[in-house]
Amino acid sequence: MDDESRLATVDVAVPGGQSADLILPPYTARQVQEFLASVNAFDRLQARGVGVSNRLLIHGPPGTGKTTIARRVAEELQLPLVTTRSDTLVSSLLGQTSKNIREVFDYASQAPCVLFLDEFDALAKDRADTHEIGELQRVVIALLQNMDALSASTVLVAATNHPQLLDPAVWRRFPHKIQTELPGLAERQQLWLTRIGDLQLSVKDASRLAAGSEGLSPAAIESAAFDVARDAILSGSDTIDLVRAFRRLARFVRYEEFDLFNDEANEIRFLRGWAPDVFTMRALASTFETSTRRVGMILAGANGDRAESDPLDALHPAGASA
Repeated sequence: MDDESRLATVDVAVPGGQSADLILPPYTARQVQEFLASVNAFDRLQARGVGVSNRLLIHGPPGTGKTTIARRVAEELQLPLVTTRSDTLVSSLLGQTSKNIREVFDYASQAPCVLFLDEFDALAKDRADTHEIGELQRVVIALLQNMDALSASTVLVAATNHPQLLDPAVWRRFPHKIQTELPGLAERQQLWLTRIGDLQLSVKDASRLAAGSEGLSPAAIESAAFDVARDAILSGSDTIDLVRAFRRLARFVRYEEFDLFNDEANEIRFLRGWAPDVFTMRALASTFETSTRRVGMILAGANGDRAESDPLDALHPAGASA
């Protein structure tokens, strides 16, 4: 507990009966399994005179599965997961952060566990950084000393979104390192198929959603999938509709451009340009409860040309409401 805030500096989670749901690229998944194999073989390796340190550093963009990997490690090893809280671990009082670090390591040494140092760069910044004050440099020294004093058999996992900020001495203390990356097409498709609960989603539509999710992290895809599933349930459907799903997904793909979704005309123009094979003229008319004629006029206003036509329009009277 931090003396200043009187708040806990760690959260403790006891492993359940099932491993955390983890979808990773094959290469990354193999690295996780190699680390687990090394931990499980600790006694055997030590008996053969092979120095082993059960320490893993995970680095990569936000939302790419670093915390989920730490949970998986704890689940597979059937050990409690002790996660540090950076918001309370780092104190404004002189010397308090170093004291908190020492107490956390002492706590983790009392019984077998996985000690997870999340937001690791908050503690392990490069001491050569001239912008850091002396107190923060002393924190790094305290961290390194406590890591060195920690039993080699204790499982230590650290994660950071900013590996370039870490002190070089920190890197040397982690024999196992995993870089997480944005998911590939196969991983994105699997995320869509597994994150919509018991709703029906065809493999073909999941593949299309995976293609539209390029550049999103697993966490963002999960949030989008939950949003799509919620929309389907509230609309009374047990099946994911591709057009409705893509409209929800668009808000995650272009989340920083909220103005796109505050105006109907802007949204129609964006959706048509983003995924024209999904948002046909008739699909847009149905989605926005208007006519293909009006959709065409909106699109024409966007590019200065005459209204676009869609092959399906020939089957319906011009201006008919979808």
